[in-house]
Amino acid sequence: MNILSLATPLAATEFNLTEGLEKFFHEMAFVQFFEGDGWKSLVMIALGCFLLFLAIKKGYEPLLLLPIAFGMILTNLPGAEMFHVNLWNDEYLNENSEYYHDLRHIFATGGLLDILYIGVKLGIYPCLIFLGVGAMTDFGPLIANPKSLLLGAAAQIGIFATFLVTQIDFFGFTPAQSASIGIIGGADGPTAIFLTSKLAPELLGPIAVAAYSYMALVPVIQPPIMRFLTTEKERKIRMSQLRTVTKREKIIFPIVVAIVVSLIVPSAATLIGCLMLGNLFKESGVVDRLSKAAQNELNNIVVIFLGVTVGATATAASFMNLQTIAILCVGIVAFGIGSASGVIMAKIMNIFLKEKINPLIGSAGVSAVPMAARVSQTEGQKADPRNFLLMHAMGPNVAGVIGSAVAAGILLSFLG
Repeated sequence: MNILSLATPLAATEFNLTEGLEKFFHEMAFVQFFEGDGWKSLVMIALGCFLLFLAIKKGYEPLLLLPIAFGMILTNLPGAEMFHVNLWNDEYLNENSEYYHDLRHIFATGGLLDILYIGVKLGIYPCLIFLGVGAMTDFGPLIANPKSLLLGAAAQIGIFATFLVTQIDFFGFTPAQSASIGIIGGADGPTAIFLTSKLAPELLGPIAVAAYSYMALVPVIQPPIMRFLTTEKERKIRMSQLRTVTKREKIIFPIVVAIVVSLIVPSAATLIGCLMLGNLFKESGVVDRLSKAAQNELNNIVVIFLGVTVGATATAASFMNLQTIAILCVGIVAFGIGSASGVIMAKIMNIFLKEKINPLIGSAGVSAVPMAARVSQTEGQKADPRNFLLMHAMGPNVAGVIGSAVAAGILLSFLG
């Protein structure tokens, strides 16, 4: 065969430099910023950079806020095609829709973040994070002072109060959306992501950003509420040292909680089960390798995947609207109500208790572990430098983790 014959088709194809440059120019992402609503993507990229600043410079929940912010930047880069919102619309996921597709379609046409997002959509990442949280949590203060469970439960009032308020026609939220917004009041990022991915995935970006932003702002949001609801005399209350909890108690606790809670609220079984399994890894003392893996390697990998993919849902179309502003405003109210409810519950309990509880530890009932407990300690020492509330505050703090998961399970059972 004559080698020249192979070159004939190439020789016959003329390359037009002008058309090539013009095509390249129009495909450049810079140009797309100035076409249609492209400017909104530019604003979202700027917002992502601002969140990176808060995570890196200010240290606001950097482990998750940083990947979320970077995911926001990646998803709003025109032409990058890493995440496709249309692949996750209800009409594509409803089996009765003519547009229905399965996971094979996503694997064939989706971008990198679409593939990773499957772990969010199926609720895998939040549960694995709960596994790691359980392996890092000491339930000793809660076991030593079971009354702390009431404070953790009271702090979840913010979730249900917000759910009811946002059902007013003024807000225009569906019941599923209201439940997803209300869970922000629990100050538990993984739980908020888990519930929202099930009930209102279209709000996942704004709700995740709000949840982790308010968790980072616990030292700013809670102290004014705590001081407003307590007197100086109450803030000076000293609590006796907690009793020593035996290893047997610590081993039995996660087993009992997993069984009892799952029987009462089956919808919460996945979160509670993973949380208690991780804790059993830690407390049993016979699977140190699994405990360390859950705390470190596994947890770190999942945090990266979860953060980037949740950030990817914060597209310009889903984020830049009045609905997002409403979510941010209502979310902080939910968090404030949760913090206040814990303090008020402690004051009510003091009416009936001989050994008084310092109401400051009630605000730790939200599950921002351990930051909320540290805020209780700080405020207590401002009133009395020799007061030590940290371990007492850890009781309602870890109870809040259980409480927020149970609240999510209840809402999921009603609306899922």
